[in-house]
Amino acid sequence: MSEKPSQQIQIKAKDGVLEGKYANMAQISHTKEEFVFDFMNVFPPQGTLTSRVIMSPGHAKRLLRALQENVAKFESQHGPIKESDEPRTQFGFPIE
Repeated sequence: MSEKPSQQIQIKAKDGVLEGKYANMAQISHTKEEFVFDFMNVFPPQGTLTSRVIMSPGHAKRLLRALQENVAKFESQHGPIKESDEPRTQFGFPIE
């Protein structure tokens, strides 16, 4: 079998996307067909949904692997990351 030549894909991003969004909280939910990642900026008494990313289970698993690899690389260069404490109170956010 011959391998397909690699193809370079150009990605365009609007300036607003390149600025990024800060999130200090994330919520993950899933169905059989998709994973939903909600990123929020929470400062009690309110919070704002800053971004929602929806992907297939296969892509979610690849994201998990990529995140694990990158955390390992980061820690090998900068030392262990101290995990943040979980919130002491339970938050419930209705999506409007």
